[in-house]
Amino acid sequence: MRENKMWIGGEWVGADSGKTFAVFNPSTEEEIGQVPLGGVSDVDKAVEAARKAFPIWSRKPQAERSKLVSQIAEEMRKNSKELARLDTLEHGTPIDVANMLTMWSAEMIEYAAEAARTLMGDVISAFPNTMSYYRREPVGVCGLIAPWNVPLMMMAAKLGPALAAGNACVVKPPSINSLIGLKFAEIISKVDLPPGVVNLITGPGGSVGNALSSHPHVDMIAFTGSTETGKAIIEASSRSVKRLMLELGGKNPAIVLEDADLDHAATILAEKQCLNSGMTCGSPGRIYVHENVHNEFLENFVAAMEKITVGDPNDPETAIGPVVSAEHRDKIEHYIKSGVEEGATLVLGGNRPTTAPMDKGFYVMPTVFTDVTQNMTIAREEIFGPVACVMKFSSENEVLDLANDNIYGLCASVWTKDIGKGIKYGNELRVGSFWVNQHNHITTALPWGGIKESGIGKEGGVEGLKEFTTLKLMCFEMPQ
Repeated sequence: MRENKMWIGGEWVGADSGKTFAVFNPSTEEEIGQVPLGGVSDVDKAVEAARKAFPIWSRKPQAERSKLVSQIAEEMRKNSKELARLDTLEHGTPIDVANMLTMWSAEMIEYAAEAARTLMGDVISAFPNTMSYYRREPVGVCGLIAPWNVPLMMMAAKLGPALAAGNACVVKPPSINSLIGLKFAEIISKVDLPPGVVNLITGPGGSVGNALSSHPHVDMIAFTGSTETGKAIIEASSRSVKRLMLELGGKNPAIVLEDADLDHAATILAEKQCLNSGMTCGSPGRIYVHENVHNEFLENFVAAMEKITVGDPNDPETAIGPVVSAEHRDKIEHYIKSGVEEGATLVLGGNRPTTAPMDKGFYVMPTVFTDVTQNMTIAREEIFGPVACVMKFSSENEVLDLANDNIYGLCASVWTKDIGKGIKYGNELRVGSFWVNQHNHITTALPWGGIKESGIGKEGGVEGLKEFTTLKLMCFEMPQ
């Protein structure tokens, strides 16, 4: 694989800086590769290549575009084992999960290719003797900035619909996961796309990401990541009033009512809390449990968390591997320390593992706090790790106020045998996605995105495809 080259204008090129940076294995802390240190001048070249390619690509018939985009999915499946290997190597994703994410990523691109064939405008009856309708058109040059928690899936979730809708793209993979980004570019290079339709640049968000966000010839930014970075992108993009699709943070409430199936709720919420080592924006960051069933639920939940296997991500028996970096491990441990200092009760985890192979690498064990109150740091901020906060409530009005009392509004769930009550809760919770007796349960066809400081717009499904289009009003006066 071309580890020291970026994909710009249909060619493999080095960074103008002539420099590279290291990528590390979070399981062993060993360096595993060097990738180009891209910068502002590289972004300029990629954007210019995309601008030249855009009219060629956007004017192709939809059937031809969809066919070529589907070929990317086919090439991903052919290279699925290598993609999964890289995800495990540089991210610590357990190998079985990495295989699943790779196939899901290919499915996302294939779905976008097929769904694009269904996009239609709307006829509007506005004036007599006049035909008026909306026409859907591609936005233009799209900067796609992916996060490090599920890098391949997030690149695919953006690139598939952007390409299928007729846009040209500049992709910035996360620095920590640059190897899988370069492999993705290698796969795309095997498809007969016009040069410059897809460009991929490696480098830090502070330079490459900011250059994309502020570039006057980039028409749209699609970003997944922290709310803090999302705000910086909004500020940078305001200089040229770009279209934005931002999928940001979450501190998601899961509400366990008195009549819930407690064992089922505990099992699913433990799995979702530890999915991807807790580095999932949709994880249940706040678990509110009715006081009458709190102790029983907590016992079941701790037992479910204890069953989750932490270990070598190359072992098929492993459920969660390390977190992505030493920096992120330290951040999670800071939150655990703050929980103890602010008076929460630590009932599971909280310490680094010391037995091999986890005596090396950036591991965080499944951790559970109880006696958590609403104003504690761990109850208000996104931890992004396998750390659960279990909280008591006594009444419906109280828990709705508590659940809505947060800057985020990504998703929520309610656990109850009364579906009517579940629907009522769903109507009151200020979030972008909601489940009854499930949590963070998504598929390719379902749109995903939050409100408040959890983001702007939707990703996935037909609604996510529409984000990469604009609506043009067309009016024709009919001859008399």
